[in-house]
Amino acid sequence: MSPLVRPAVAVLHDGRDPLPASAELDELAEVRPAEADRLAEVLPGADVLLAWDFSSGQVEKAWQAADSLRWVHSASAGVDRLLFPGLLDSDAVLTNSRGVFDQPIAEYVLGLILAFAKGFVETIDLQRRNHWQHRETERIAGRHALIIGTGPIGRATGRLLRAAGLTVEGVGRRPRQADVDLGLVHASENLLDALPRADFVVCAAPLTPATRGMIDATAFAAMRPTARFINVGRGPLVVEDDLIAALRAGSLAGAALDVVAQEPLSPESPLWTMPNVIVSPHMSGDVTGWRAELFELFLANLRRYRAGDPLENVVDKNRGYVPTG
Repeated sequence: MSPLVRPAVAVLHDGRDPLPASAELDELAEVRPAEADRLAEVLPGADVLLAWDFSSGQVEKAWQAADSLRWVHSASAGVDRLLFPGLLDSDAVLTNSRGVFDQPIAEYVLGLILAFAKGFVETIDLQRRNHWQHRETERIAGRHALIIGTGPIGRATGRLLRAAGLTVEGVGRRPRQADVDLGLVHASENLLDALPRADFVVCAAPLTPATRGMIDATAFAAMRPTARFINVGRGPLVVEDDLIAALRAGSLAGAALDVVAQEPLSPESPLWTMPNVIVSPHMSGDVTGWRAELFELFLANLRRYRAGDPLENVVDKNRGYVPTG
């Protein structure tokens, strides 16, 4: 990109979580903050759009007002809400916040595996009922995890689980025999062949047309009845009714869902009260200081933009993620 003098940056925020005040940002750019209902008012003439409210679908609704956007940045790793035809067909470069959430999500996954294996949920429930009940728990060392998604989050998760003593395999677009982080990586079309060996199935894939609904009744039927399923990717990767049916039938031992098809999860969903399910509100990557890290990542790319240097974390808009290798 060629250098620009103080570009106009439209910032989409939700009102509850505005962009941090920054003298450097004000020096680098003309900042135009707006909540969803006013985004179309600040897009005309804007060179850059920062989707700080990355869960909003408002960018697509306001896109017709974008007459000069050259760069769109998402304050999240997933960009599925931005892959609409108008942006896909435009010349605007799309970047994401890859790298901020990798280790926190990996730690969250390890925590969920420990919660299942060590019975923490049941322990807390018994404590609240003042009930002393001795139980045996499971080892995680030597157990087998299958990680669906070989991007940075999947890789960080693989490294951490291996350090904790689990064996790990992966599922990605291309098969590999000896991946440094994930060991044996199966091609996506061979997912059903890999599932039966897993004690823990971790879904960390991006949401794309190819991955939507990939974990369905057939996939659950291929899993061990003792397996636990963990989703830290996107809710629509899973056919939720098929998951509920598998849990009710006892063909799946448990599930931990940090993401669901419709967020927030409906109060009527049976997932809330199923004894073998852990539901969390899309928080696996949100650790203390994460907003500051997101902001600094954007600032670093804005400096590159001002200097005319190549941007980092450029998303392949056809694939829906930042290519690796």
